[in-house]
Amino acid sequence: MLELRDVQVIFDGFRALDGVDLTVPEGELRFLIGPNGAGKTTLIDVITGLTRPAAGSVRFGGADLVGRKEHEIVRMGVGRTFQTSVVFEALTVIENLDLAATFRKPLWSLTRRRDGVSEAVEEALARTGLEELAERSAGVLSHGQRQWLEIGMLLAQRPKLLLLDEPVAGMSKDERERTGELLTEIADDHTVIVVEHDMDFLRRHASVVTVLHEGKVLVEGSVDEVSADPRVQEVYLGRRAGDAVGNRP
Repeated sequence: MLELRDVQVIFDGFRALDGVDLTVPEGELRFLIGPNGAGKTTLIDVITGLTRPAAGSVRFGGADLVGRKEHEIVRMGVGRTFQTSVVFEALTVIENLDLAATFRKPLWSLTRRRDGVSEAVEEALARTGLEELAERSAGVLSHGQRQWLEIGMLLAQRPKLLLLDEPVAGMSKDERERTGELLTEIADDHTVIVVEHDMDFLRRHASVVTVLHEGKVLVEGSVDEVSADPRVQEVYLGRRAGDAVGNRP
């Protein structure tokens, strides 16, 4: 599904990514972690065309993404969320979903009157559990509901790969649990990469974890393997935090 080889990104002499190799097979729920400045968001920016690498290749479904425009990559089936919410507060939930669903349609079709709600929008509403809020303004949603709406807006575009940047940041315990269930459901028929810092959330819902440090892949493996790795405990979790994570039930 996704393959990065020797990806390098340099900002004013600083190597934000320094030879990253990453392979994510189809249908996998991959978590991407690392300390601040490790290169996590930069890596997502490279995949989605927001940042062009100085060297290396990025292939999605066998097609090279480097040099393609952001909207082209979206149309190929790659969707992402950002750390800052991008929902349209003045629109209702269903209007936000409908607007997102039109992104892949040709421009001429947008001028035609549409009857009812599209199948893609109905599926996104059902999967995110927002049916009862469909006619509610997005501006009055809770933080967690706004995050689910953003994920729903991606799903309405029928992507193959979803890139989610810290989807549970600022959520309540119940909202984090529901989001974890949602990600697991989505991974049944999508490939999902999640950038996350919440280690409790990671341990409950991650299967495969990639740890970035100083622009490089430090280690990959299961949650238990990553938590027990002394390099991860040293550079990301810290010794005391690493011990605590490793000993959690």
